Formats: sequence, C-alpha cells, structure tokens
Amino acid sequence: MKHTISILVENHAGVLSRISGLFSRRGFNIDSLAVGETDDPKVSRVTIVADGDEHTVEQLEKQLNKLIDTIKVKALEPQELLSRELQLIKINATSQQRSEILTICEIMGAKIADISATTLTLEISDTTQHLERFQELIKPYGIKEIVRTGVIAIQKGAETIKK
Repeated sequence: MKHTISILVENHAGVLSRISGLFSRRGFNIDSLAVGETDDPKVSRVTIVADGDEHTVEQLEKQLNKLIDTIKVKALEPQELLSRELQLIKINATSQQRSEILTICEIMGAKIADISATTLTLEISDTTQHLERFQELIKPYGIKEIVRTGVIAIQKGAETIKK
C-alpha cells in the first residue's frame, strides 16, 4: 500500500541525505520525494510517498523522529490529504492536430506551456491518477519527453503540521 509521509525538518545541508539513507538502510523504496521551504525559511517540508505495510511505516516514523534535524513527522491517511503533482509533457503536434489537443487540454485542465512548429509542451497539475489518464489521452500524438515532480500533500481541514 502507498503511504504519504510529511516531515518538517530544519533547513540544513545534509538533511535529505540522512532521510534517504534511513529509507535505504531499511530497504524501503521511495516512489516520490518532494522538498520545499515552508512559510519559515528555516524549515522545509519533505513529502515522501512509499510502498509498504503499516508496521514498516510506523517504524519509519519512529526512526525519522530520531533524526537530529527532524521537527515533526506525520503519516497522512489517504482520506485526510490533498495531494498534487506537476507534469510537463512535450508531444509531437502538427497544425492539424492542435485543435484536438487543445480540446483534450481544456477538458483535463491542462495548459500549453510552450509551442514550436512541430511540438507542444503541456502543463498539468493534479492527482497522480489524473495525470496518468491525461498521459494516456495524449500518448497517441507521440510523447517526446515527460517530466514530473514528486507528490506534494497537505492535510485536509483545519489541522496543520507545524512545529
């Protein structure tokens, strides 16, 4: 089962290395990793999506809490989080295909980020599942390149993960 773990850490060099080392030592694969500053430039939020059972996630939470620069760790349940991922896709696009592609983009909530004589670069931000559906719709036009960010997530409702 996929698990989303949100970690607040002090914004210092080497923190990400210690976190990824912990996962590596436990033989736990990271599916997605995103790091960014919070509203406080001294604090970063690390969002990790990984596959594993409940016991493994519980052990990881405990181990992450022991790391020197860790402020707070929270495993987010699927029903209590909002998650998004950004995807850029460069596709082949003849002038005849552009109106079809624009219709797909409009329906799926994507936008054109760049255009050339033979390609379009599309930008979409949504859930992982939505991005995969969009990718399948665009695939027949000929995908030249895809770039995706890691998943970022925030807890629904009024509760926050703050220090």
